[in-house]
Amino acid sequence: MRKIRNVPVQLKKDQGRILAEMSGKIKKIAKDMEHTTIADYIQLLNSPRKLILTNFIAGLSRGVGLAIGFTLIASVIVYLLNALVTLNIPIIGNFISYIVKEVQMQLNIR
Repeated sequence: MRKIRNVPVQLKKDQGRILAEMSGKIKKIAKDMEHTTIADYIQLLNSPRKLILTNFIAGLSRGVGLAIGFTLIASVIVYLLNALVTLNIPIIGNFISYIVKEVQMQLNIR
């Protein structure tokens, strides 16, 4: 009977030791990640050319993404308005057809 009682106590000791080891390793990994991030940030700040280049590329990417996104959304809206015109709703249809004609005229001018 004595051995049966010791088994759970031994398991609890092993679990506590394993948890303590895992906690220590997680803290070490978190500390290493924090130091790496700070080091990269300081290195970026110490190199003005690299900072300017990074910000330039980020701004360029945002601008291109905005232009593509707006073009896609505008084309979907014009397509939907064109579909509404074909439904021939009396009041809305005339107004939408005017808008679509204006947009197409502006596109043909360019």
